[in-house]
Amino acid sequence: MLKEPPRYSIAERDRRWNLARDLMDDEGVQALVVYGEHEMVYPAPYAPDTYFTNDRPGAIVVFPRDADPIVLVGTPMTIGDHIEAQRRGEATWITPGNMRVARHPEGVVQVLREHGLEQAAIGVLGIDPCPPWHFVPIMPHAYWAAMTEHLPHATFKGVYRPFYARTSAQSAEELAVLAYAAEAGEAVAHAMLTVARPGATDAEVCAAGTAEALRRGVMIAPMIINSGPGTISWGMPGWSYRPQAPRVLAEGDIVLAEVMCFYGMKETQHQVAIAIGEVHRDAVRAATVARASYEAGLQALRPGRRFGEVVEAMRAPLDEAGGWNVHPLIHALNPFGPVCGWGAGMRARPEAVSYGLITEVPTIGAEVPLAPGMSFSLEPNCVVGDHTVNLGGTVVVGDHEPVEHNPFTARLLQTEG
Repeated sequence: MLKEPPRYSIAERDRRWNLARDLMDDEGVQALVVYGEHEMVYPAPYAPDTYFTNDRPGAIVVFPRDADPIVLVGTPMTIGDHIEAQRRGEATWITPGNMRVARHPEGVVQVLREHGLEQAAIGVLGIDPCPPWHFVPIMPHAYWAAMTEHLPHATFKGVYRPFYARTSAQSAEELAVLAYAAEAGEAVAHAMLTVARPGATDAEVCAAGTAEALRRGVMIAPMIINSGPGTISWGMPGWSYRPQAPRVLAEGDIVLAEVMCFYGMKETQHQVAIAIGEVHRDAVRAATVARASYEAGLQALRPGRRFGEVVEAMRAPLDEAGGWNVHPLIHALNPFGPVCGWGAGMRARPEAVSYGLITEVPTIGAEVPLAPGMSFSLEPNCVVGDHTVNLGGTVVVGDHEPVEHNPFTARLLQTEG
């Protein structure tokens, strides 16, 4: 029997709405326009709309300083969801009168006009970069053009950084939701370990993990998974975007995966590394270095430290070993924000001369201070030769020491060949 999952209270809604009003006061704006990306955009959704609605993602929220938020949705299907949720007594935060099927540029302009904001300063979520995946603003040009053209006397200001600063240190209710997702991620890793055997396919490993998450009522993004005796690849499997068969696992392979669990729009990440029988000595070396990087990250993840200090501490074992990281060693979660740089070693690959341009992604947000309640994906990975190993999971900054939610995946897992 699974335990009862946590839910949000009206007090959590009020806390978030008051946070929004405080943000508006501090930034000198009279309203927020919150752009939410359309649904099913995993593995990296941009969904600050749900932070204020506790509802189906994919809306645009217009939040006047002196009124409750108005939610613009794309189709009547979302209204149907809201009606059904109210019938069932579920925790809806938005009143029916504040929901409109008007997710389009004219709908945003109309709400701003109705609230007398034609000459106001307006904060916008969606016109600032949001690493690690949205390095350019995500709001479509049509919205920006309509707002600036039809409201020529209004001013618009990106507020993602102050939004991150206020929302990254999570409440007790949010941390309970996060912990539930993290527990599911551990169970996913256990399920994957039972299936990863010679003769099984990487698709079967995905299926076992996905089924376990769904059984617990936790959504899972399309899984990043790679396998082989040695690989420097990192991303979703080739068969997910190219017509080809899943890979059959063999003795000496390592299965590398990143599992992204979502519960209540809180995300946890889990780095699964499974050695099948005896693996190459460079893979063993990479795992040792990755574990050292993980431990260094734990030691550095303390309140008052800067994100860049954690990055430096985690990079030190890789530098000493002559390794490099194919994806971030650490990045913020809930919401996304600071991210460790990655990919520098790709330029040194012998194959690099065949490619037009290879650049690394730099560290972003090194100056951000750490505070209790902030969550991170602590995901050290190391490439030695042709062999990559990644470890880790979701870690929360505690009052004194970090809270490890996923110790199981913070080591190289082993199964018989």
